[in-house]
Amino acid sequence: MQNKYFINIFFLLAVLLLLNACKEEEYAIPTTKDALQNDVIKRTLGPNLVGLNIEFAYAMAIPKTRGKLISAQVEASIEGAAGTYLENRSFYTNGSGQDVGVKIGEPSVTEGKITKVNFSTDTTASTLRYFYVVPEAARGQTVTFNFTANSSNGETVSYSMGPYTISKMDMKLDLTVRDGNASYISIEDMAVYNAADAAAKAGKIDLVYLHRTSPTSFAHALVSPAADKQYLPGITLPAGVNNSTKVSKTYGLRDQQLARLQYAIFIDDLDFQKLNIADAPNFAINMRAESGVWVETADGKYRAYIFVNSVNNTNKSAVISIKRYAL
Repeated sequence: MQNKYFINIFFLLAVLLLLNACKEEEYAIPTTKDALQNDVIKRTLGPNLVGLNIEFAYAMAIPKTRGKLISAQVEASIEGAAGTYLENRSFYTNGSGQDVGVKIGEPSVTEGKITKVNFSTDTTASTLRYFYVVPEAARGQTVTFNFTANSSNGETVSYSMGPYTISKMDMKLDLTVRDGNASYISIEDMAVYNAADAAAKAGKIDLVYLHRTSPTSFAHALVSPAADKQYLPGITLPAGVNNSTKVSKTYGLRDQQLARLQYAIFIDDLDFQKLNIADAPNFAINMRAESGVWVETADGKYRAYIFVNSVNNTNKSAVISIKRYAL
């Protein structure tokens, strides 16, 4: 009994200590520093792809008694592609949840790796958006950013962000495929061809799009040229178009960058590196809007994910978007 009593006491003490440890600390409003301050958040999500933006929000402020903001700049470790800029408007969110921009200077100037805005409005606080267009030179590399603000009293403050890995993937959006016309898909070119063009690029053709409801009823399909003829009814392939492409159908994988829907799902390089569809067939039938297929080309050079954005039964067509990874 005595042992049981001590065990219970120790148990109660442990519970009390746990409850005390889990007690929330009271929130306290941060104390404002009497100095120039800055902060940065990255606004974009998902893999960083060549040709797309990486967006940041750069906030800076100084007490009114100490002066005003005179300039802000961002230096990237790898020079951004054309279109890289720093907003010359400061943004705030109004009562309706809308972002409102207020001009604080002239458009930014980019020289090499540095993008700068000089302020022309007297202000002590500002939040600027920075858009870095990922260049081809950054593919497969990492990039960092150094944000700097300057005030009229000579103070300077900086904030570093990164490193961020730039994907090796390529992406192509909103390609229209149509039965009997633009129906030949090349993963290498990330393009769609008609029969005449496909004949000139025979070795690059990986899939044929078709729509059939009679005599078969598999509707929208993505079929390898080397698939059994039952999956290519009425199709006369251009000379030399004969690749056997692995195709693995899936549904519900709505990559946000391809679908541009509300789902926070992203396919990245690692997904392609780990992909194993060696036992997959060479056709996918009954494709629907928001379905997709994993693909591996016959020569083993590329893996891809093709997302079906929309289908049109009347016109026997579909809109597809592609992410491609070079092995």
